[in-house]
Amino acid sequence: MMYRSRRHRVIAGVCGGIAERYGMRPTTVRLLFLLSCILPGPQFVIYLIMWVLIPNAPERPGYY
Repeated sequence: MMYRSRRHRVIAGVCGGIAERYGMRPTTVRLLFLLSCILPGPQFVIYLIMWVLIPNAPERPGYY
């Protein structure tokens, strides 16, 4: 299950959540997202949809 990150959050934690899910660095995912915004397509809209649909990570000790 994918969650929005509570630890690696800049705006909504979507990129941080993707990074945690796939074992990547959050900075790398953010840069890839920014680079993809140069290309035509609905990247920003998809980000907003993910912000709404993906839940926050649960608040429990030891979970980031």
